[in-house]
Amino acid sequence: MISDYFKLAFGNLKHRGLRSWLTILGVVIGIAAVVALISLGNALETAVLGQFGSLSVDTLTIQNKGTGFGPPGSTVVEKLNSHDVTVIESVNGVDKVITRLLRVGSLEYNEISGFGYAVDIPKENDALNLIYTSFNLHAEQGRLLRADDKGKIMLGNDFLTTDEFGKDFVVGKKVKLKGEVEKEYEIVGILEKGNSFQANSVVFMTNEDMEELFNVNDEIDLIVVKVEDKDKIEDVALEIQRKLRNDRNEKLGEESFSVQTPLQALGAVNTVLSIINLIVIGMAAISLLVGGIGIANVMYTSVLERRKEIGVMKSIGAKNKDVLAIFIIESGLLGLVGGIMGAFLGLVIAIGASGAASSALGIDFNVMISWPLILGAIAFSFFIGVVSGVLPAMQASKLKVVEAIRG
Repeated sequence: MISDYFKLAFGNLKHRGLRSWLTILGVVIGIAAVVALISLGNALETAVLGQFGSLSVDTLTIQNKGTGFGPPGSTVVEKLNSHDVTVIESVNGVDKVITRLLRVGSLEYNEISGFGYAVDIPKENDALNLIYTSFNLHAEQGRLLRADDKGKIMLGNDFLTTDEFGKDFVVGKKVKLKGEVEKEYEIVGILEKGNSFQANSVVFMTNEDMEELFNVNDEIDLIVVKVEDKDKIEDVALEIQRKLRNDRNEKLGEESFSVQTPLQALGAVNTVLSIINLIVIGMAAISLLVGGIGIANVMYTSVLERRKEIGVMKSIGAKNKDVLAIFIIESGLLGLVGGIMGAFLGLVIAIGASGAASSALGIDFNVMISWPLILGAIAFSFFIGVVSGVLPAMQASKLKVVEAIRG
């Protein structure tokens, strides 16, 4: 009996031809939007969180609160300094304090200049090893920069693929860097591509060289603190904040610095991504609503056109539930076919868009095939089809035999 229902439903949809395909198109667009946007949203979340993958759960970051745009510490009134380091080191639970400099400068190679970021490496070997380990930095060409490498630099992986300078960067070649002064440095290594786009695009140099190049005098842009017990990192962060605030005579909420833990950074990112996903789902839901209305419309039209057919079916013994089942199956099939086509189309769109984004942004932006998402989208489209066809099906099932045959 059920197989007969499906045969009749398929036959009726096939008979309506173009009208059925136009109705299905509304569902295809809606489901394609759902699958594509959610897949891209998940890929975006993975890509963004990948930038935070190098954050250790036992480290926190202190930086200046800026008054404008620029790298950390470049736009503040009172910058972090060596005295602040002493205050931080006095906090119970602090294991290691590492200072960092991050500045904007220009790089000249092959007589072509470009702007970018330069970052220093710690003076102490144990701190340097911690940075390399935390950010998972490895040399693809040459070697990693050492703390005693005077007049030498290390480049991020983006320098291997850029065509901005008209000539490939090669280990052993020299480049000119300009900050407050201009100096020539030898390239000793180029890094492997990492998850962090910051590390991929910067120039690494020793702390001594960077202080000379940018004329830095007791200024710190960033302080990385490794705590003794990762379970007490929030307590240590609060104590650092309290001591620095008291030392600077600043009021609560008016600090000229910020203390951030990995959980806070990830929490902020997750909040933004959750909002993006909600907006994406809302946009896709509108598309599905339009598709559902299209199914309901075509089913109502079908009832009007097939009144005589319904009357004949009832006159030869079909019951109300039989007519109801046939029309609900038809509307469900419209949703199902649209869902399958839409899921495939959405996946293709998402993969194409992610490939373009990966090339443009230079980070891993890969769409993973989520079978729960695909199957869920198809099931939901079938559900939308069934729901959209309930009222027209009920109308068809309640037609009186005589009135239906009369048309």
